[in-house]
Amino acid sequence: MERRITSWFSPNLQMEMPIVGYGHSGQTLLMLPTAAADYLEYERFYLVDAIKPFIEAGKVRAYSINSVNRWSLLNEQMPPKLKAELLTRYDRYICDEVLPLIRGENEERFARPITTGASLGAFLAANEYFKHPDLFRGTIPMSGGYDIRSYLHGYHDDNVYFNNPLDYLPKLNDDYYLPILQHADSIYIISGQGAYEDPARSKELSDILHSKGIPHTLDLWGPDVNHDWPWWRKMLPHVLGLMVG
Repeated sequence: MERRITSWFSPNLQMEMPIVGYGHSGQTLLMLPTAAADYLEYERFYLVDAIKPFIEAGKVRAYSINSVNRWSLLNEQMPPKLKAELLTRYDRYICDEVLPLIRGENEERFARPITTGASLGAFLAANEYFKHPDLFRGTIPMSGGYDIRSYLHGYHDDNVYFNNPLDYLPKLNDDYYLPILQHADSIYIISGQGAYEDPARSKELSDILHSKGIPHTLDLWGPDVNHDWPWWRKMLPHVLGLMVG
């Protein structure tokens, strides 16, 4: 399996931002890390190994990046206004810096990545896709929550609104993004129902998508399925098998 690490100083984030790529061909996959973790987290916890058959077969080419959660949502010393602003700058980093790299390395038919992540990474993955369905093919959020207001202690502005799917999706009625979403074929929301899981959060997102006529799959696994790596190592290959064969 090919593995490459690239890094550059991000003008949007004003910090060094590494990215690791796995594979040589296939549907691109952009992986967003959990909690305050880094770009190598999915490798350390063997999620990359779990999807290795797809990568080696040329069906998936995966990329993993750092998040800014440790400075943003999870940083209690950061004022809520700056937390939300940093999420917007992170979105620009992905769109203006990461996506051009991915497009430059892949065939046009594979150049719109599917986003994925677990836990807080599920929020990042879903938010990135729903904000830019014209730039991404779909999303596979695992065991996520999709409302960031609890991190912001009542603060609200445009940066909060446009980074909170439970705010902007119910009000989405434009003639550009909504039709794209209504023709989506790769939205797969998945959660367990065991320890530390909160499937109601996934169902809440699903209900909003239903109300907007956005096709998707909500897949709730059983009460034995916990919020933990062994299950995410089963979930992601399961969904990729449905999407890319």
